[in-house]
Amino acid sequence: MTGTVGQVRADVEEASRWLTGHVVRTPVLRSPVIDELAGARVLLKAENLQHGGSYKMRGALRAVGRLAVAGHTGVIAQSTGNHAVAVALAARQHGLAATVVLPVDAASTKVDRARAAGARVVFAGTSVEERVAVANGLSDESGHPVVDAYDHPDVIAGQGTASLELIEDAERAGTPLDALVVPVGGGGGVAGACLAAAGSGIEVYGVEPVGCDSLARSLEAGVRVPVAPATTIADGLRPSCVGELPFAIVRDTLRGVVRVDDDEIAAAFRLILTELKVLAEPSGAAGLAGALRLPPDGGRRRASDSDRQRTVGVVLTGGNVEAALVARLMAPGSADLAEEGAAA
Repeated sequence: MTGTVGQVRADVEEASRWLTGHVVRTPVLRSPVIDELAGARVLLKAENLQHGGSYKMRGALRAVGRLAVAGHTGVIAQSTGNHAVAVALAARQHGLAATVVLPVDAASTKVDRARAAGARVVFAGTSVEERVAVANGLSDESGHPVVDAYDHPDVIAGQGTASLELIEDAERAGTPLDALVVPVGGGGGVAGACLAAAGSGIEVYGVEPVGCDSLARSLEAGVRVPVAPATTIADGLRPSCVGELPFAIVRDTLRGVVRVDDDEIAAAFRLILTELKVLAEPSGAAGLAGALRLPPDGGRRRASDSDRQRTVGVVLTGGNVEAALVARLMAPGSADLAEEGAAA
């Protein structure tokens, strides 16, 4: 993934062609209640309905598929859950062995999904550094390549196809996007969104939980800044540092990062479930929480469309959430959920 912006955007377009027929072109949802709260037209890309329950399936299929073509017989991945599930499913589809490294406190839903897909599951600590070390060691032993969740060009391009589809669908509906909002863990998804939106004038925003804001701090400092991730119900957004390749892509193209707390994420989760009638995990709901924080008329607008309603796209990145956490999030007075969510 090198060259001009146009060339790297072409990587996302090529990934989209590769994935056609292999992933779900997920629907774009809208709610008048959410529009009113946001003061804008909000279009939500329901990647919680994707194969494997998240948009991670896109990057995994793209990366694993190309490795299969190259003759590899197995792959290794580490993540907090969704990327591991996606790599396991992609490996099974292509007839490859898969080993996934998960934290010891990984959500049981995601552990069970990875095992059901045929992957060998290895647990390693609670930090990304511990998982990376184990994944690299397993790769050295087996000779199988690591499909990194963030620092892999095919993964980034694949993740970017969700944003590309949202941009295309909004254009076809006559409601072109002014802004695009994507939750940030290691940054692969938001980097893919920046590539998909290149040259369009669409402002791309990332969203991070308070205390898990490596990207925001890195943009402020001009270099990657690691953090000690805070406890949050958005378990998929807790890497200690934004990826090197994602940061290189977004540092000069991202419009900004919105920090949201657990109460805002929980409120967005409830809105999605009650107004859109779909289940998103808190990490996915964080995108809507961030969109609700954007100024209704903020940012640059196309001069020819100065009188039209602002349109904001949000990628609902996943829907793999524990039933017990859903119950707590929907309960009256569901505040201070971070520790409970982390223990789920």
